[in-house]
Amino acid sequence: MYFVDTIDVPGLGNRGYLAGGAQGAVAVDPPRDIDRVLAAAARRDVRVTHVVETHVHNDYVSGGPELARITGAAYFAPAAARIAQPHTPVSDGDVVEVADGLVVRALATPGHTPHHTSYVLEEAGGAVAVFTGGSLLIGTVGRPDLVEPRLTARLARAQYDSAHRLAAGLPDDTAVLPTHGFGSFCSAAQAEGGATTTIGQERAVNEALVKDVDTFVADLLAGLDDVPAYYAHMAPLNTRGPAPVDLTPPRRADAEEIAARLAAGEWVIDLRNRVAFATGHVDGSLNFAAEGQLATYLAWLLPWGRPVTLLAESAGQLAAAQRELVRVGIDRPAAAATGSPAQWVRPGERPRAFPRADFAALAARTAREDAPVVILDVRRDSERAAGHIAGSVHIPLHRLRDRLAEIPDGTVWVHCAGGTRAAIAASLLDAAGRDVVAVDDGFDAAHAAGLPMAHATAADACHRTAP
Repeated sequence: MYFVDTIDVPGLGNRGYLAGGAQGAVAVDPPRDIDRVLAAAARRDVRVTHVVETHVHNDYVSGGPELARITGAAYFAPAAARIAQPHTPVSDGDVVEVADGLVVRALATPGHTPHHTSYVLEEAGGAVAVFTGGSLLIGTVGRPDLVEPRLTARLARAQYDSAHRLAAGLPDDTAVLPTHGFGSFCSAAQAEGGATTTIGQERAVNEALVKDVDTFVADLLAGLDDVPAYYAHMAPLNTRGPAPVDLTPPRRADAEEIAARLAAGEWVIDLRNRVAFATGHVDGSLNFAAEGQLATYLAWLLPWGRPVTLLAESAGQLAAAQRELVRVGIDRPAAAATGSPAQWVRPGERPRAFPRADFAALAARTAREDAPVVILDVRRDSERAAGHIAGSVHIPLHRLRDRLAEIPDGTVWVHCAGGTRAAIAASLLDAAGRDVVAVDDGFDAAHAAGLPMAHATAADACHRTAP
């Protein structure tokens, strides 16, 4: 009897898998912190005998090479991937025996990348599951624009063909097990649906399977949003082979060192939640809360390779953040400290603070005429197009660091869709010396509060925010 265990990576919106039987197991698209895969194998009392990659990943550093080295497992990757580390190249139709009566069959499914390969898990000759990587996701597909702009339209059509190949060649009850699609920016859309699906379910609802090819491609390309900047560094890391992970605690920094690192232009990251940060923090530090999409947003905004010092309220929070960050290539913090702002500032200094408010408070403030109000919307272009506060300034969060000078004078009331990105933006503005109010509220409340709303015009839709 076969098993499939999910290695969930919610901070990146991804999943890896461990599947097998009594004689061995295969790891599919494992995360870089491979101890989680090893623990899953230990719980099953099974040895990892094979490691397979569906594609060269653009959004995280793979744990595949290290897992294969540690376990002695055979390492498989698509033949056209051209990765540098030792591996066995896989081509369409290749079959790998995992255990008695249990095999994985490679199925070429280009689209997310030109070399993308899915793996059908077969027991006793029948398909029971398919690991679809960035091909067929839950309700959608992987985005086709992460490799080369000139290939995007061609890969979008390839995604359509690959989805239809999977649907046509597999039974309805075959479990679909994608790597992306649970909040990952590798997903073409954040489709609604459950945590599990089958070929039959996708045949009925997946946009690639219910639309004609021209409509699908047009809609897919129109819906693509900005690509996280750090993606440019992931594929090269995975191609040449990442270094082993080091999750030992960083060197401890005192208040003097924290101040010195800030003075040197390094980034000091406060991992506490946004309420705690707003109440009190080290002047110049930035707030990327440990919960949520820490790795995605920090890696997106951080100048690549710049040293990072982490401030955490506990050793556990620090360790969890380290684990998140190594998955995107931020390997070793320069230093770290735990505790509270009172311990992180030098004698004689006091923590900084800024206010938080809701949209009702913003509406009340805009009704006054004693001073202008600057409303900053840091949502993405697609969110802005669906509706925004009339007269607000729009700079998506991932562009804010380089466009601070564009924000008009005055106190800045910054908002997003729910508060998380607004908190990051507020910390950037606060560190730059601006007076800021973080709007910690759901955007639906803006209309209910009586704030004037507007929608993007056709011209706006054709003109994306300047870089």
